[in-house]
Amino acid sequence: MTFLSFTFIAFFAVVLIILSLLNVGVVRNKVKNINGLRHILLLAASYIFYGWWDWRFCGLLLLLTIVAYVTALNIQKDRENKMWIIIGVVLPLIILAFFKYFNFFAESVTAVLAKDDWNLINIILPLGISFYTFQSMSYIIDVYRGKIQACDSFIKIALYISFFPQISSGPIVKASFFLPQLDEDRRTSINGFFQGAQIFLFGFIKKIVIADHLSIFVNEVFNKPDAFSGGTILLAIISYSIQLYCDFSGYSDMAVGCAKCMGYDLPRNFNVPYLSKNVTEFWKRWHISLSTWLQEYLYISLGGNRKGKIRTYVNLILTMTLGGLWHGASWNFIIWGLLHGIALCVHKIYSKLRKNKIDNVVTSVLSVIGTYLFVCVCWVFFRVESFGDAIKILGRVVRWENGIHQMFLWSIIAIIIVVIASVMAYLNGCKMPKEKKKIGSTEGFYPVLDLSKLISLIILFIVLGITFGIAYTESNPFIYSQF
Repeated sequence: MTFLSFTFIAFFAVVLIILSLLNVGVVRNKVKNINGLRHILLLAASYIFYGWWDWRFCGLLLLLTIVAYVTALNIQKDRENKMWIIIGVVLPLIILAFFKYFNFFAESVTAVLAKDDWNLINIILPLGISFYTFQSMSYIIDVYRGKIQACDSFIKIALYISFFPQISSGPIVKASFFLPQLDEDRRTSINGFFQGAQIFLFGFIKKIVIADHLSIFVNEVFNKPDAFSGGTILLAIISYSIQLYCDFSGYSDMAVGCAKCMGYDLPRNFNVPYLSKNVTEFWKRWHISLSTWLQEYLYISLGGNRKGKIRTYVNLILTMTLGGLWHGASWNFIIWGLLHGIALCVHKIYSKLRKNKIDNVVTSVLSVIGTYLFVCVCWVFFRVESFGDAIKILGRVVRWENGIHQMFLWSIIAIIIVVIASVMAYLNGCKMPKEKKKIGSTEGFYPVLDLSKLISLIILFIVLGITFGIAYTESNPFIYSQF
């Protein structure tokens, strides 16, 4: 069951109807703990959603929930006893490593030992395991660090870890952000539904109108790079950068929209990342929940910048390399993470050298272009299956090889859309007060309309008509669901 299926639409409609019934006065008068009932219903819905993919892994989800619940409570009682924090962190990591990396390391060992006759078992990767494992670990670590109190309600912890809008592909939500919402009487409302539905639609358009159309061209070129010219491959690389952004941020937007419809908030996971002036800023705008997790729970745990310059650079490179490995059990992901780690170190050194210098318009534009080109080069390693394929693709672009020239229409349309959206985000940032800006002068936003106005309804129905008229209708799974 995915956000793009009719099954999900029917499932979500039932969930909304049931939650809306909890707002009825008769029900609220008869049920003493209406909040508790709401949590149980949402928890049941979350396990149905997850079990729809493969019910056998509901047991794994429950196991990690029990580990988080039990270890956090025992850490709260006795922080001096390191056994519970070790169990709470190491056990989920062992489970994640087994399911995600067993095949990778087993194949690497057999390749080194030239044991082609070994019969290896093929481990199925549970949906969303990377996301909900990190989420459960963040809760345990925050309790250990004294940032939050351990929650004594198993239902709340279970719902926090399994909340269905974000369980399969994030965002990775911190307990301090979500658990307080469970203490409130979060009701469904018409206004919340209209806002959430529009945010969902925004992500839906990103996915089925932009990302899925671009996938046709990207797959064709990346699968047979030798057949295409350097210019066409460059267009395919740019197209992939947009495809990946619209696919993943589209899912995140749909998750935010679903939660909003039910009365809950999820953090924004992207903030116009391709307008970043440097790699450091890029990671404050791209997959924000993961970059925040890596910074707070890995980089700082390794020592952060507290143990000298060399150690700082080592920690940055190690954090990003492990972040690459988090994405998948493949050497190309490790190289991708390593490149970003090195780039972060280079930017940190460069920033110190020109500490008091202020960027002008020209240097800012060049910085954005340079950062985007670097990110695109890295995306090649992210997309391909081997290091050799990445070098071949980049080599054909650098040498501007001859081959098939193809100017894919949807790529041009997507680039125009991204440019217009970037300008709107910049103008939005210019209007915002400084204290409300999270990063720099550019702030993304959701184009939510006031549906009480006739003109807004007309615009909405026009957008819906265009969307369903030009949507890519073939099945195309979300890219990040594989992680």
